Amino acid sequence: MVSYDVLAEAVMKGDGDAVEAAVKEALNEQAEPQEILEKGLIEAMGVVGECFRTGDLFLPEVLACANAMHQGLDTILPLLDESGQKARECIVIGTVEGDIHDIGKRIVGFLIEGNGYEVIDLGVDIKAEKFAQAVEEHNPDILGLSALLTTTMPSMAETIDYLKGKGLRDKTKIIIGGAAVNEQFAKSIGADGYAPDAVSAVALVKKLLAG
Repeated sequence: MVSYDVLAEAVMKGDGDAVEAAVKEALNEQAEPQEILEKGLIEAMGVVGECFRTGDLFLPEVLACANAMHQGLDTILPLLDESGQKARECIVIGTVEGDIHDIGKRIVGFLIEGNGYEVIDLGVDIKAEKFAQAVEEHNPDILGLSALLTTTMPSMAETIDYLKGKGLRDKTKIIIGGAAVNEQFAKSIGADGYAPDAVSAVALVKKLLAG
């Protein structure tokens, strides 16, 4: 049986080359790509997320871990595609129109992707029309909207209303996050959920997809 301790340690250290080497070693030992993803990369990023939540890891360290994890993903995702075992459900995320804050959204994306989901990050200052185009193109299971400014909170509501007008609202679950918003606001605009931080966002994604 393959031991994933070396792989997990490499992810925790943010050592991308070591992660890639550990993934290749596991493949040489006949480990299945899906097993490497779940028992190696996903479990390691779960630990990273928990350490971030408790303050044992800080933002630069989490980014380094996420980048290292990506080197492992780059190795096994083509193999998963070949076998028909693609990354699981698709999540599209973006910061709403008028807001250019990016770091929090990126951390959310990294941790969600680290849990084995496909993440498509649209970037910042995203208009409702672009969110709608992404829903039509990618058919995501979840759409995540981020806002850090109180002045851009209305853009969240406008995006959801626009999706309703295009007949796309019921095609995806919508979650929101960011310093400007809260659970009450999420309910008031018709979102399916709210997450106060990146670790909570991962838990919310899992809950919505399980339900």
